[in-house]
Amino acid sequence: MDFLNIPDNALYTWVILPLLIMFARIIDVSIGTLRIIFIAKRKMILAPVLGFFEVLVWLLAIEQIFKNLSNIACFMAYAGGFAMGNYIGMLLEKRLALGLEMIRIITKSDSSELIKHLIDFGNGITVVDGHGSTGPVKIIFSVIPRKKMKEAISLVNSIEPSAFYTVEHIDSAREVITPIPDARKNGLYRQMLKMDRKRK
Repeated sequence: MDFLNIPDNALYTWVILPLLIMFARIIDVSIGTLRIIFIAKRKMILAPVLGFFEVLVWLLAIEQIFKNLSNIACFMAYAGGFAMGNYIGMLLEKRLALGLEMIRIITKSDSSELIKHLIDFGNGITVVDGHGSTGPVKIIFSVIPRKKMKEAISLVNSIEPSAFYTVEHIDSAREVITPIPDARKNGLYRQMLKMDRKRK
């Protein structure tokens, strides 16, 4: 901060400097949160680049802490920035919605309409016959990009409001069928309906 030639007065010491430290901490912790997420998702280039900027900003913040060890406001700002950085980092990750998730739908009613809409929605699906505590059920699996999961859940709730479903995060997948171009014309939908009728 010396290069800014800011006068050492009470306003700078107790307000401006702590705010700058908090802001720097929010930035570096937010970047760090994203970096950890990208490491888990095996982003081999993006994660190291974020790590470089994370440490650079952290060094600027910690430099001011060591220069102002008697300033309790700086310590509080440092801790507050760390807390806010974690929160903002998670919000950013949720906003980006990277990766894939699997939705598992269990329904006791006729699943043909739901299957049709899931295929038209642009997702590959797998249908399995199962047996629950109250009788036969259909289990529908579909791997969906996280950005589209909210729409898929809304679709399930609108067609099968009584269906039970779970959503699981997927680290990696070999192949995801998305989208399926005009699935009804290529006969896939008719084949699934035919198989469904035979099971009944």
